[in-house]
Order: sequence, then structure tokens, then C-alpha cells
Amino acid sequence: MKRISVTLRSKAISKGRQTLYLDFFPPILNPETGKYTRREFLKLYLYDKPKSYTEKVKNSEHQRTAELICTRRQNEVNKEFIYTPFELEQLRIKAIGQQSFLDYFKKQGDKRTGSNWDIWDTAIRHFEAFLRGKDILFQDLTISFVDDYRDYLLTAKNRRNGDKTIARNTALSYFNKLKATLKKAYKEGLLQRDINSGIEGINEQESQRNYLTLEEAAMLFKTPCKKEIVKRVSLFAIFTGIRYSDIAKLKWKDVQHTLNDGYYIRFTQKKTEKQETMPISENAFEILGEPRNPEEKIFPGLKKWDFDRVVPLWVAAAGIKKHITFHCFRHTYATLQIAGGTNLLTVSKMLGHKSIKTTQIYAKVIDETKREATKKIKFW
Repeated sequence: MKRISVTLRSKAISKGRQTLYLDFFPPILNPETGKYTRREFLKLYLYDKPKSYTEKVKNSEHQRTAELICTRRQNEVNKEFIYTPFELEQLRIKAIGQQSFLDYFKKQGDKRTGSNWDIWDTAIRHFEAFLRGKDILFQDLTISFVDDYRDYLLTAKNRRNGDKTIARNTALSYFNKLKATLKKAYKEGLLQRDINSGIEGINEQESQRNYLTLEEAAMLFKTPCKKEIVKRVSLFAIFTGIRYSDIAKLKWKDVQHTLNDGYYIRFTQKKTEKQETMPISENAFEILGEPRNPEEKIFPGLKKWDFDRVVPLWVAAAGIKKHITFHCFRHTYATLQIAGGTNLLTVSKMLGHKSIKTTQIYAKVIDETKREATKKIKFW
């Protein structure tokens, strides 16, 4: 690499003045335009013929300021020659530390899509509320700062209903977005210490997960439904545990069959963006109907609000007195699998969980069911 020469020059402009600029040779890359240039105008001016003491002082000040800038820029563009590797690294660290972490957090959120983007967006809005209109630089991030943000989330008001605080598991979700961003920043060398590893997380609060027993699922199967597509998709969810968002985008090309493995589907989970291969039973395959064009959707014309409206009525018509939503069919699949003897690891993989800890909640449900069963035998 060749040294760059930086020379202070002037150019005549209007009203008897000279504008001062730096001349680079060879040209340098302008980071704003992405183009190489030889000139950098300093917005400093000299009077050709100063008419007053004030103009003379300005000439002297502007000349001195321009010379100092020239010296600084000379060092900056030739830092590979004048700084040791250690000094260069310290300069890099200092430059990164003065960058906005909030802007970086927002960029991570912008990479998300769909409902995942909505969650990230709300998480970032809570982070901005915590900052109270200020910014946070990388160099100012500390474990103590992040701990304060965790405490804020645990008492933060719901953005839709200001009378309520956000649920603990919702706070956990928002806090995990920040933790993921800190982890990524550390891996990219934007943070000098792994702040994420030193942070105390928010413990998940076990929530009530309604599900259908095998008897109730059979009752639902026998009960007519106002919309046939709602019934078919719901039963398919009970047989497979697949989320609505993934069922909605299934195409016939995703359904495959081999003599050894039987029927299975290959799809990318919308939530985790992971490729999944899911074996399905013959009953589940029969629900799909007659195969059509590979590029056609299996369940065309799905409308989520149909399920929100029809499922409660269908469940009630079956004589089931539980609050059941479509997502409960995924819980039903998991619970029935574990109750039937399928091991946790297998169920975890079938559900596409990142961690088996997420699946363990269903084992606890089964344990609770067993405890209730013991109470049914009484002698007094």
C-alpha cells in the first residue's frame, strides 16, 4: 500500500474569498458516496483582502484550523504506516464503541419478517421507551445497564392496554431479543466482552396449556363443523402438531412418499426458518384429499379468522367444555404423543422445538393428569 499525500490548498470563490480544501494523492474512497475523490472541502474560508480586524482574525483562525485538520487527516489515511498493530486495534475499538447500539438493534429487527418482525418491533419500542428518547452507544453497554432493562420489562405497561403490565413470558420474549442482539454483536467483534453471558435471564412462567384428551378429540372428529376446511385443517393439526402458519403454506410438492418411510412432508418452519422433515400417518394423509398440481396449496383459501370464529362453536357442539383455540391442537398432539409413550426427545423433534426444555411442559401436564387419576379411587 502506498502512502497518501495530503496537501492543504485553496480555491477562489465569490465575494473575494478563498475556500480551503484538502488534496489527496492518490485519491481516497469517500465512504458516503462510495467513489474515489481527491478533494475534501473544509467549509473554511479566507478573505483575499481583509478589510477589518475581525476578517484578519478569521483568516488566521481558519488557516490554523485547516492546518490542524490537514495533519489529522494525514495521520488517518496513513495510519497503517504510523500506528502499531496494537494502536490500530485500539483505534478500531474506539471507533466501534462510539457507534449506536440502538441503530444496530433496529437493523437486527428489520431482518425479520411477518409476525416475527412484529415481536421484534415491539421489543425495540420497549427498549426505546426504557432509553427515554436517548441513544446508547456500544461503549456504554454494561451488565448493570441490561439488568436495569430487565427490571423495566418486568413492570412495563402493555402498549395496547396501558392499564395492564405485559405478561412475564412476553417480557421474556422481548428480553431474549436484546440478548440475541448482544450475542451477535460480540461474535461480530462489536463488543469487547460477552455481556450476554453475564446477564441473568427472565424465568419462564408456566402457562395453562389447554388440550384435548383422546376421547375429546374423537368426539370432535364425529361432530359436524360449519366449515369443512376448518375441520380438516384442525384434525390435520391434531395428527401432526404443525402450526397454522406452516399448514397454510403447504403445497402438494411438500408431500412425499416412499415404500420404506411411508408419507412425510418437507417444509421450512416459518417461526424458526429451519428445514423440517415430518413423517405423517395415513390418517393425516387421507385428510389432505386428492393430490393436485405440485405447486398448488393443499388448503387454498384459508382464513385465520374463520378458525377464531368457528372452532369455539364446533368444540361447544361436541360437548367439550374447554377454551380451545387452534393452537391447542398442537398442544393436543404433543400431550397425546407423550401419553402414548413417545419419548420427549422424539416429540421435541416432531414439534420442531429448539430445546427439549420447551417440550418438557407437556410431560408435566401428563404428570398432573396422573395425579388427578389417583384421586378417583376412594373408600371414604
